[in-house]
Amino acid sequence: MLYRKLPRVKEKLSVLGFGCMRLPTLDGKIDEAGAQAMIETALENGVNYIDTARPYHGGTSEPFVGRALKGARDRVLLATKLPSWLIDRREDMDFHLNEQLEQLQTDCVDFYFLHALSAPRWEKLLRLDVMGFMEKARAAGKIRYICFSFHDGLDTFKKIADAYGWDACLIQLNFLDDAFQAGLEGLRYARAKDIGVMVMEPLKGGSLALPMPKELESPARAAGYGKPTLADLGLRWVWNQPEVGLLLSGASDMEQMERNIASAANGFPGSLTEKELELVRAAKTFFAARMKVPCTGCGYCKPCPRGVEIPQCFGSLNNAAISGDWERYKASYNYLLGPDRPEEKAGECVECGICEPMCPQNIPIREKLKEVIAAFETN
Repeated sequence: MLYRKLPRVKEKLSVLGFGCMRLPTLDGKIDEAGAQAMIETALENGVNYIDTARPYHGGTSEPFVGRALKGARDRVLLATKLPSWLIDRREDMDFHLNEQLEQLQTDCVDFYFLHALSAPRWEKLLRLDVMGFMEKARAAGKIRYICFSFHDGLDTFKKIADAYGWDACLIQLNFLDDAFQAGLEGLRYARAKDIGVMVMEPLKGGSLALPMPKELESPARAAGYGKPTLADLGLRWVWNQPEVGLLLSGASDMEQMERNIASAANGFPGSLTEKELELVRAAKTFFAARMKVPCTGCGYCKPCPRGVEIPQCFGSLNNAAISGDWERYKASYNYLLGPDRPEEKAGECVECGICEPMCPQNIPIREKLKEVIAAFETN
């Protein structure tokens, strides 16, 4: 495992962090045996950073991580997040942190993030003296490093970065989204201010882990890239940026975890060849022309009061558009969300709009669900 150092952080971090947003599931719940085995494999291979948050897996991720790290807490740097959208009073901050410590079965969280900041959330938290809360929590030994995660525009990112001597921030970055939200410019801006930068969504919610499109096979061969997907290239593109401290990958099974670990062995800054960078440019053009919805499958839009499985609907639409095999994905959509789960189909949307303010990508969910209906629910 390779390690990198953040300017204001004492410890070195493994370049690969273990994200707990997409753990394996059984019957809609975390497959604890499978997830535990993945965490143990990650630790055995040198991963020393584990990231969770309140909303992951419907609120069950933090309690699971607490159980999973029993006996191994001193081997990892643990990160979780203050749910900014649930904070209406100063007392709410104390409530959430204290409950998180209890559920995580620890006295101290190493990296504590203000979660999913946007301009309105940041302004609200400032009015409630969130930085006073964070400083007090650190002085009490409940947290060690003060951080924020981000989903908004570049100007807002710079404003937040300028507001405090942050230990670290977490931004969305992949080679398809190099100018989206904070993007590469935000990455470099933060690093120039000695803010450590961590990256989420390096594979854009799994889009870069789909089978290699036929249209990219030729530039892949020219680059000497023989992988069946672009996942390895996507991870290494993030690591190629010297300003990146680590990336989080939310593996959903052991095979993905093992592939991530193998890729991390080559996660050096400035290591991509010109031919590999040409493949990146070709892939970016290909995906940009076909991607229907910029959904990463994060699930912040859930639960839908009608039960619509929004990320799966958009995933099916994107996969069909990228592959060109509309009939296959129509059949898959109607099988997965078939007679036993009709409430999860896009056609059940009543356009209440509750989901849209929660989407980090600012997707017009109601309108895009109509595209899913047209593609998969009409004859």
